[in-house]
Amino acid sequence: MDLDSMDCTSIMDVTDGEEIQQDRHSYASVSKHHSNNSNANAASGLLPTTTSVHELLECPVCTNSMYPPIHQCHNGHTLCSTCKTRVHNRCPTCRQELGDIRCLALEKVAESLELPCKYMSLGCPEIFPYYSKLKHETVCNFRPYNCPYAGSECAVMGDIPFLVAHLRDDHKVDMHSGCTFNHRYVKSNPREVENATWMLTVFHCFGQYFCLHFEAFQLGMAPVYMAFLRFMGDETEARNYNYSLEVGGYGRKLIWEGTPRSVRDSHRKVRDSHDGLIIQRNMALFFSGGDRKELKLRVTGRIWKEQQQSGGGACIPNLS
Repeated sequence: MDLDSMDCTSIMDVTDGEEIQQDRHSYASVSKHHSNNSNANAASGLLPTTTSVHELLECPVCTNSMYPPIHQCHNGHTLCSTCKTRVHNRCPTCRQELGDIRCLALEKVAESLELPCKYMSLGCPEIFPYYSKLKHETVCNFRPYNCPYAGSECAVMGDIPFLVAHLRDDHKVDMHSGCTFNHRYVKSNPREVENATWMLTVFHCFGQYFCLHFEAFQLGMAPVYMAFLRFMGDETEARNYNYSLEVGGYGRKLIWEGTPRSVRDSHRKVRDSHDGLIIQRNMALFFSGGDRKELKLRVTGRIWKEQQQSGGGACIPNLS
């Protein structure tokens, strides 16, 4: 029942001089205008227009806005601190060594500006001063989500509809509609415990998506099995829902109730906080019955909205 790992390709950084030389002509003209005209205006005290200010602060390599520290070469070509590392301390325009020269005039301009959130294209309407903008972007509700699949180091990011399609099409994750679930997990050799996800199932319920994880891992010296639910959305939305998990057999039962964690929290963070139903191996084998040589666990559960708990739940499950 183990899921196969999938390797996802991420965009590679510029790492060598040949790549930089090939890309040089695509931004050389921008760099020349950027350093010779805009920097001269800033240094001489001229007040540029809003459009030229944004052009002034655009890094010619990555095209993102530059923030302190802003570096420049001896010829006045500027670039951001991130790209300075990528180009191995060589100016991508004139190939001179960059050194540690800072462009203080541009840094003062950057600190005085109010700029839109970098997730503006994803729907964020906020505008912030320079330092507040950076802080906001680390917690912006419109920032993309990481892929919640835990069976591989997947680097895919996107909004929830995109990730649902990605999980279904690329990771072949099972998709279900409904607010109740009844899953049977079987493993032929329960004494082989690996730090790997066994199963991820996605549920569509109340118009939202939830990820049910079930896996085996080592907790100290003891192997354990764990099931938990994550909400595909932000933490504030996740608090509107509760869920329960139940496993048992032969007159014994373990029940877990809690609030699903947001997929903003990584799979490992949730697992290592033990925020879910944890089953010790001996208890799991007891629930499985037989000769204790095969794991057979049936995990049932349901999802409900907090305000609907007393009403017995208003969502009619559809597991077709």
